[in-house]
Amino acid sequence: MGQSDTLTATVVPENAEDKTVTFTSGNDKVATVTPKQGKVTAVAKGATEIEGVTANGIVVKLPVTVTEPAGG
Repeated sequence: MGQSDTLTATVVPENAEDKTVTFTSGNDKVATVTPKQGKVTAVAKGATEIEGVTANGIVVKLPVTVTEPAGG
């Protein structure tokens, strides 16, 4: 556990006034995520969803599954 990756959000249209996206984890016991940077870190084996919400309320959910590392 402890591996991480960073999400990249693309907000359209390209000329949108506010391209802010805020991330949250559905289960911090499985994976955490930094609200502004979108860095997801594995905490424990399991499944959760990472949610991204734009400034104007559009919601996107990304399923995340944390498995044991190879050989572990």
